[in-house]
Formats: sequence, C-alpha cells, structure tokens
Amino acid sequence: MVQAFFKTSCFAFLALSLGACNPTLRTHGYIATQDKPQEIEENSDTKASVLARLGNPSIKSTFDDNTWYYLTSVRQRLAYLRPLTEERTITAVTFNEDGQVEKVAEYGIENGQYVNFSDRETPTRGRELSVLEQIFGTIGRLPAQQFGGNQDIPGGSGGPGGGR
Repeated sequence: MVQAFFKTSCFAFLALSLGACNPTLRTHGYIATQDKPQEIEENSDTKASVLARLGNPSIKSTFDDNTWYYLTSVRQRLAYLRPLTEERTITAVTFNEDGQVEKVAEYGIENGQYVNFSDRETPTRGRELSVLEQIFGTIGRLPAQQFGGNQDIPGGSGGPGGGR
C-alpha cells in the first residue's frame, strides 16, 4: 500500500514537472489574417491601399517617410530561461514620390546581424574631484563668494544677487 502510494505520488510529480516545461509562444507585432492578405503589388498599390490592407506600420523610416516596416516576431519562453526568437519577418514597403509602391522586400531571421556595442564612456567636461576635494573644498568659502554676491551687505543671503 505504501509502495503504491509512493509510486503514484512520484508519477504525479513527474507528470506535473514535465507539464510545466511546455514552451509558451508569443507573437508580437503585425499579424496577417486570412481576410487581409499580405500581397502588395508594386506600381499599382498606393499608401492608402497598403494602409487599408495592412493597417498602420510598425515603424516608419527615420529619415524618409516613404518607407514603412511591418514587423512580426514569434518568441518561445521556456520556464525561467531567456526567451528565444523562433521566427522574425520584416516587410519593408518603399513608396515613390507619388505615393505608389515602388518596392516590397521581405527579410527573415536569417538576414539579421549581431551588433557589438561599445562599452566606452564619453568623458564629461570639467575637472574630476577626488573624495577629499569634494569634502573639504567648500571650507573657508563664504556663500556670497560662491555665487558672486556682494559681501559688504550685512546679513545678506548667499544666493544669486547677494541679498538685494
């Protein structure tokens, strides 16, 4: 009886732990549907027809309003691990000056490139003070001298203008 209970509890624990390892898929960005096909024809579609068919773009080009990007990505998350991008599609639609589609390009995850970021810091202007200079640097200064105020006025404040 005890062995059967132990085996049953071990089997239930194993089944629950394996069930918790199912990946969770999440789709982000533009999602094409059956009633709105993604086919865009060059030299016949316009900005208005693309907007009606695909909706607002995910991103518009930074320096040129004539390129629209529609992004789609599917990410898989498994328990506590970092999510992995399984699929990525970028549709770039370029328009000419008249607003007609000039070029449609599709890019996948295989077209992506890794970029190494520089970890250098931009130096700030001015002088770097040591800890002791920061602590003892204000000893002996009067508040009016710091802000260029008039010291001759008795009881003057140390703020800008020197108590006028």
